[in-house]
Amino acid sequence: MSRGRREHVPSRPTWRCRACGIAWPCSPAKLRLLAAYREARPALLVHLATLYAQAEADLPAPARGGQAVDRYRRFVGWVGRRGGR
Repeated sequence: MSRGRREHVPSRPTWRCRACGIAWPCSPAKLRLLAAYREARPALLVHLATLYAQAEADLPAPARGGQAVDRYRRFVGWVGRRGGR
């Protein structure tokens, strides 16, 4: 990491991006993760599911079922099935 440039990583316990302040994973974080796990989509899903479980422990419980689904989509569901695999 270069000086003055912050990485797009989560800040716990809020799970907001340290660099841009929006809900993590932000778009730059997603792009970085997709590039890092380009040949290992299952490993990316395991990594994100682990972070999702940690976030569930840190963040307040959702008031409604829809919010729980939104949180899952935020952490894991965005990966999708690109590449047909």
